[in-house]
Amino acid sequence: MINNQVVLSIILARSGSKGIPKKNIKKLKGKPLISYTIEEAVKSKYIDRIIISTDDFQIGEIAKQYGAEVPFLRPKELATDKATSEDAMIHTINWLEKNEEYKSDYVMLLQPTSPLRRVEDIDKSLEKLIIINGDSLISLCEADKHPAWMMEIKDNTAVPFYSEKIEYNRRQELPKIYNINGAIYITRTDLFLKYKSRWAGKTIPYIMPKERSIDIDDAFDWKVVESLMEIIY
Repeated sequence: MINNQVVLSIILARSGSKGIPKKNIKKLKGKPLISYTIEEAVKSKYIDRIIISTDDFQIGEIAKQYGAEVPFLRPKELATDKATSEDAMIHTINWLEKNEEYKSDYVMLLQPTSPLRRVEDIDKSLEKLIIINGDSLISLCEADKHPAWMMEIKDNTAVPFYSEKIEYNRRQELPKIYNINGAIYITRTDLFLKYKSRWAGKTIPYIMPKERSIDIDDAFDWKVVESLMEIIY
């Protein structure tokens, strides 16, 4: 709880993963991938409950070992490639209210594919959201490339992706832009349910360093994280 506001953390971990089979429980430096996110969430001063939404019994049992709750198995129709993260989150929020009469003021999505996210990121993002009195928050990292210097191919011809006239001659002169790194999403629960979106109302940015912003999507990302962990851990 922070400022008398109840914070529910949801970790989505379905069984299907095309890029890396059984990614969520694949061993990363000797531990299941999902364990890194759970362990940091458990350390938080503010998170009230950590709920795993999964359709897989094995994932659920492993998640429990690291301190998360698995009060249900996600319905199969919400664990397909077509189902959205919002669908699974809404199911979790509604299930807890219907079966346990549990309500939260904020819902925080922590994806297991961001194992380098630290508890300091979790707690500082919550503090920033409350201090600024925002409605939602997303974690970002500074982008390596600016769209002003990107190209797309049309009719076998390279054309500028950015249609506006560019008056910057050096990279240092370009305005800073940021990527959504996927590590942290926080939303007022009432607004999340109303708009079915992780960013609603006044959305606050939380900037994370590049080295903690890798979102594992494929085997290359996995190797990068393994290499970083050799340095960090």
